[in-house]
This record gives sequence, structure tokens and C-alpha cells, in this order.
Amino acid sequence: MGYQDEWLLLEAEDEIDEMEHRPPTEEFLFYQAVTNGDIDAVKRNCEQERFLDSEGVGVLSRNAITNLKYHFVITTAMITRLCKQKGMELELAFRMSDFYIQKLDDIHTIDGIRNLHDAMVLDYTEKMRRIRRSDTNSKHINVCKEYIYSHIKERITIEDLADTLGVSASYLSRLFKKETGDSVSVYIRRQKIELAKNLLQYSDYSMIDIANRLSFSSQSHFIQQFREIVGMTPKKYRDAYHAIQWDMETDALGNTHKQNDGKT
Repeated sequence: MGYQDEWLLLEAEDEIDEMEHRPPTEEFLFYQAVTNGDIDAVKRNCEQERFLDSEGVGVLSRNAITNLKYHFVITTAMITRLCKQKGMELELAFRMSDFYIQKLDDIHTIDGIRNLHDAMVLDYTEKMRRIRRSDTNSKHINVCKEYIYSHIKERITIEDLADTLGVSASYLSRLFKKETGDSVSVYIRRQKIELAKNLLQYSDYSMIDIANRLSFSSQSHFIQQFREIVGMTPKKYRDAYHAIQWDMETDALGNTHKQNDGKT
């Protein structure tokens, strides 16, 4: 029997008449809260554990864990696309989606999936809150920011951006300064330094490795730029914030966690 025939048979069964899905209003309002950056509303939803409420929700798998994972993937996919529509950089939205969905591979409990869901939706919400507070840019500038995010490890010039948009470098330079308050070079430098801060805090890459990964002209140039923006050298930043030692612990549910014994 083919899938279509099997569906037609199922559709005729009495049992299917008992399956009712909840109205989409609540789901829509939740997604709207995420894309609007409404932290309080999203936190309330998480505290009420609405993600675990199975009433009116489709059964996608007979296995409870697999079923919840499928719903997690659907929720993540919807939020990713809606956040992109509301101004989140395309690559940021999809890279976050890939990250959280891949984390499902290591989770095998309902509590673990719920915790991951809550972390995911709050992460998107917080980022959207920041975007909506500052998003007054034109389409050209948003495309520039998208390009910069996607190529942040490369050497980016105003000419690269202008060619991507099909405008002159001088026009784009004036527009970018007018709308963001920063020159293109300053904005790019700040974005690179933000990524460098994460690498210094959460990785063991050396200074020269970080400088090379972010396409600074030299290690000394990286240190100079970092000091100007952050107010301290990369070494002092790492000494202050680096996660020195990570120990693996297993909780009562069998989930593996990393515990930071260093400075935060």
C-alpha cells in the first residue's frame, strides 16, 4: 500500500476524528514574542512548560523522546525564519539553528530537551531584543552587516561591500556612517574584536592564532586594536575571563554537563 493510500485509509478511520490540534493563536503569539524580543513573555511560556504540554499537539512519533525532538526542530525552524524576516542576519539565524539542533544528538531525556528548548528560544529572543532596539538601518546597511557577519574571519574592505551592493564605495561609506555612527572599518574592527573576546574566553587559541583567524595583519596589530576597543590587552582579558578548567559531571538524569572551575 502506498503512502497516499495509507493516508486515505487513516482519514476514514473513526479514531482520527478524536485528534484535535490546538488553535494556532497561542503558537503565533509565542513566535511573535520571540521575534519582538519580549523576554518576559517568553520566560513566562518557558516557566509554564508549554513546550511539554501535549494537549492539542500533533503526535509525530510513537516514541516520546523522538516526538519531542521533532517538535523542537519544528519550533527552531519556525523561529529561525521568522527572526530572519524581522531583521536577524541570515547566517546568524541559520548557524544558531544548526547549533541547537545538533545539540539534540547528545540529549536523551525530556528534561534535557526542555532545557535546550528554553535556552534556544531565550537566546533568539535576547538577540532579537537587541536588534529591534537598534534596527533603524536601510536595506543597504542591513545587507552590509549580513556580509560582514558572514565574512568576519576574512579581510573585508569597503570596496568588497560596495561591489556586493552595486554602489560606489564613497556613497556606501557616507551612508554607513550616517546610519550607524561608525565608519565601515570601525564597525568591522568592533565585530572582529567581539569574536576575539569569545575566542580568548572559551578557547585555547594563541594570540597569533586568533590574529590569523580574524585576518589581522599581525599579532601586534591585533593586540593594538584589541587594547583600543576593550581597554586592556588580549592577555589581560584572557587572564581575567578565560575558563581555565572544565570538568565533566553527570547529573541524576544521565546528562553530561561542563562545570567551569575558572573565572567567569
